[in-house]
Amino acid sequence: MKEYWNEAISYEKYIQDATERMNAPLTDEDREMHEYYKLGLQRMERMQKKYQPDAEQLQTLADKNFDGKVMIISEAWCGDASQCVPVVNAFFSGNNEVRISYRDGENSAIDHFLTNGGKSIPIVVLLDDDFNVIAHWGPRPAHGTELLQKYKADSEAYPKEQFYNDLQLYYAKNRGYDTIAEILKLI
Repeated sequence: MKEYWNEAISYEKYIQDATERMNAPLTDEDREMHEYYKLGLQRMERMQKKYQPDAEQLQTLADKNFDGKVMIISEAWCGDASQCVPVVNAFFSGNNEVRISYRDGENSAIDHFLTNGGKSIPIVVLLDDDFNVIAHWGPRPAHGTELLQKYKADSEAYPKEQFYNDLQLYYAKNRGYDTIAEILKLI
């Protein structure tokens, strides 16, 4: 994990990279993902403005004496990541170092944290000072996973557009509270 950590970047660099990939795509994939980068950046900006760390959750973190590191495996074009990454960064960055590792990089930690065999993101990895994995969380809060399972169980009764709408409404109303609550339980 230390190697992944050393290659990981700050949240600010993550935003800068995403903006550059949106404005000046380097690859065909970047060009194809232009709208996803644009939407992801808009969502992250909104979450940065709306999210306020909960005092009770901050106290829980303090009580747990977690002095480790937080590594997030992500990509800025991901809808779930655009809602969770700004929240995790804002919550932990005052107490713990937070870095982001790209899922799609050549040397990616994602293969160690597959979700049902897939490379779903974001994945939040809690590390101790020796870079041992304490726990990991992701790719979305439990309620988001329930909505996804509902869609997958019967996409005719619960179409993709309704799933996406319900998921985004949930994220907007919840403002990251569930994400942090679930991560805190792992510490």
